[in-house]
Amino acid sequence: MGIDMETLCRELETLLTVGEDARGLGIFVAYTIAWCRDVCEYRDDPLREDVEVMTKLVKSRYSLESLKNDPVVRAYRDFYWRIGIDPTKTRPSSEALVRRVLRDQFPRIHPVVDAGNIASAETMVPIGLYDLDRARPPFRIVLSRGGEVFRGIGGKVEVLEKGIPILIDSQGTVMHIYPHRDSVDTMVRETTQRILILAAGVPRVPRDLVQRATVRVAELLQKIGWVWCGRVALSE
Repeated sequence: MGIDMETLCRELETLLTVGEDARGLGIFVAYTIAWCRDVCEYRDDPLREDVEVMTKLVKSRYSLESLKNDPVVRAYRDFYWRIGIDPTKTRPSSEALVRRVLRDQFPRIHPVVDAGNIASAETMVPIGLYDLDRARPPFRIVLSRGGEVFRGIGGKVEVLEKGIPILIDSQGTVMHIYPHRDSVDTMVRETTQRILILAAGVPRVPRDLVQRATVRVAELLQKIGWVWCGRVALSE
């Protein structure tokens, strides 16, 4: 297996820290780990009903016009402004996802990724999933020093400027630009069997909502044969 998941569960609270510089931005995260204990096979679209229920829920709550007024959406948009991103041009990932749901364009990628996207659409909390065979704990959320290399999913290789909030592993791999872009280096693949689940919190987003989003991902993964630690850690 390479990584003893039961040991990682026992040490869950020590797996991820938020650096003082990132805490200054109000960043906090809820996280846990999950894994496929044996061979996980995904047949007959195991999360189809969950996608349907989530779609109905989202459409009952929002419209494309009203979405920007949601207090959680506003909190993430305000955070984007604070870190120098125009959220009217680069939307928070959870908002962008819900917009796709409202247009009947919910992306079906892989059951594990789908679980994260369902939970994110239900809660409006950005969620990242990271392959633990490609990312080595402990993890840290820090502000970039400048010069770090980031290989974003679907994008070009970038050399980061100073002061960007990032998630890195013990080897210095930039896994995520907080809270909206993941790296191809540690993304979920067809062969992924062990993951870190991370829900991204910012000022004015309730901590219990961020924790609930994490649990929701784990519950959905249980439907496709995965197991998890059974608890969530909060780092702030």
